[in-house]
Amino acid sequence: MSVDVALDRPVAAPLEPQRRLPVIDAIRAAALAAMASYHTLWDLGHLRLTAENYALTPAGRLAAEMIAGSFLLLVGVGLVLMNGRGVRLRPTLTRFARIGGAALLVTLGTWAIFPDAFVFFGVLHCIAVSSLLGLPFLFLPVPVTALAAAAFLIAPHVVHAPILDAPALSFLGLGSVVPRTNDYVPLFPWFGLVLVGIVLGRLGLPKLARSRLGAWAPRTRLGRAATVAGRHSLAIYLIHQPVLLAVLTGLVTVVGANPRAGLRAFRADYVTICARTGGEPPLCRIAARCTSEALLREDLFREDGRPFSGTERLRAQAISQGCYATLEAAARTAR
Repeated sequence: MSVDVALDRPVAAPLEPQRRLPVIDAIRAAALAAMASYHTLWDLGHLRLTAENYALTPAGRLAAEMIAGSFLLLVGVGLVLMNGRGVRLRPTLTRFARIGGAALLVTLGTWAIFPDAFVFFGVLHCIAVSSLLGLPFLFLPVPVTALAAAAFLIAPHVVHAPILDAPALSFLGLGSVVPRTNDYVPLFPWFGLVLVGIVLGRLGLPKLARSRLGAWAPRTRLGRAATVAGRHSLAIYLIHQPVLLAVLTGLVTVVGANPRAGLRAFRADYVTICARTGGEPPLCRIAARCTSEALLREDLFREDGRPFSGTERLRAQAISQGCYATLEAAARTAR
């Protein structure tokens, strides 16, 4: 039975409930492919198969935000498709329970593997909560929803309240510090993108349904696979990362870690410590490169947790001191 909780007549005529558009499933599958690619990049860095974790670079973080944003936009569009004529209570609650349960599994799994950075409010948590918070906006005037979206998107740029750093309020995203976690998708600003998706859905889906693109049906094997993946996105989300980690863990066991893994972080730390102890920053940067290359040549670069023997520690210290002393002497001669 459909429960009509409409608060106002929608600006655009809604679609029939439960009607799926294959093109939306295909778009969701493209977002899944991008997400899996990003997680592969992160896993390669985490397992030290690459020289650094490129997923944690500014470009990698931007890609992660764009991928998460695409999913949240699609959540808003999906809410319009599912509840266009009124909230369908049973399917809505069933979907919430399924996504909420998956989010709980992510929290428990990451707490077991990464206890210092487990996921307490990641993309699934945000989707689950947003799926309920977004329901009233399906029936409010579209301009009101657009204004609410703008408010959620702008708020984190103007509100930084230390009182909201409390763990129980971290899900809001309005505190003064970013919590330590491997996936953080707080309601501010991310629920704003769900609202943007609702606006796009209410205004654009009726037109899309009447267009040639909306009438598209997959006829190739790739197209059919994409639409199936889009319909089962939650299962793919939950399964793909454990599979990737298992495969890549096996790979690193066979081929070993990248010998230059952690090199950039080592050099940055070296420069920081060198400058803090009175070294000249330009010389510290050159000495960092000199030291790291020498440690690599003598198999003394320790980024994998292997302990130094007493002799190795003395040798590593001598290399570091020698690099800086040589550079300092050269600089004095040049003066």
